[in-house]
Amino acid sequence: MKKRVIVLLADGFEDVEATTPIDYLRRAGAEVVVAGVGGLELTGARGMRVRADTSLADLSGETVHAGRFAWDAVVVPGGMPGASNIAASVLCSGLLKAAAGVDCVIAAICAAPAVVLAPLGLLTRRRFTCYPGMESKVSGAIFFEDRVVVDGKLITSRAAGTAGEWAIAIIAALYDRETADKIAQSVLLRL
Repeated sequence: MKKRVIVLLADGFEDVEATTPIDYLRRAGAEVVVAGVGGLELTGARGMRVRADTSLADLSGETVHAGRFAWDAVVVPGGMPGASNIAASVLCSGLLKAAAGVDCVIAAICAAPAVVLAPLGLLTRRRFTCYPGMESKVSGAIFFEDRVVVDGKLITSRAAGTAGEWAIAIIAALYDRETADKIAQSVLLRL
C-alpha cells in the first residue's frame, strides 16, 4: 500500500527543510501532499515561492481514507515565522493531535518541535531535538543534541543542515531501513 504523507507549509517555512522531505519521500514512492496553511501560494524564509498541492482547509474533512486515518505521516518543517504560523492554525493543531492519537509518524524539524509540537503536549515525556536554543521553550520532554532523534513514531531534527538525514529517518519509519538507505545512496547523502 502506498504511504500517504502530508507536509504542512505556511509562509516563512525554512526552504530546505520543506523541499528535502518532499523530494526524498516522493523518490521512495510515497504520495506526498503539500498542504498550504493560510493559502496556496507560500513564500519561504529565504524567498522561495511554492504552490501547495491543496490548502489544509480543503483537506480538513479528510481524516479517514480507505477506512483508516488518512495519513501515514505528518511532516512539519521549521523556519520562522513558518513554525509560528503553523502553531497558530487550529486546523494544524487538530490534525497533529489526531495523528498522535492513531500512532502516525509525526516529523518536525528546527523550531517546529518547540513551537508547534510542545504546546500541543506531543513532546511530553518524549525524546526530541530542535534548533539550538529552542529547547529552552520546552518542558516535560527529554532533549538531545543529536542531529536526528527518533522516539517511536516521533522524528525530530535540528536545522536545514540535517534535513537530508531527517528525511531518510522518515522514510525508514514509513518503509524500512533498506528503502531509506537506497534513497540516501541515490542522492549521495552521507549518513
